[in-house]
Amino acid sequence: MKFTILAAACLVMGASQASAGPIDGACMGAKGNSANRALCGCIQQVADMTLSRSDQRRAAKLFKDPEKAQEVRMSDRKADEAFWDRYKNFAAAAEGYCGG
Repeated sequence: MKFTILAAACLVMGASQASAGPIDGACMGAKGNSANRALCGCIQQVADMTLSRSDQRRAAKLFKDPEKAQEVRMSDRKADEAFWDRYKNFAAAAEGYCGG
């Protein structure tokens, strides 16, 4: 059901609509990334629907420094574990909707 709501909201917003945000900027600036504006905008739209603004800023740092992602994933801190669960849900939704 969550994915259905996400997909419907994305369709209403339009996948080609550019949405500047922390994830979009990090996606476009990631080293070795061949992403385009449409894909990064789509990923940002999914982030807007699944992550808080503070989670988006934190996730953007993972785009820029993948080693941080490993640190968060391996952390025993409850806050890191909770963030990682939200991040995984976001990533799965973005992959499913944006095909990235």
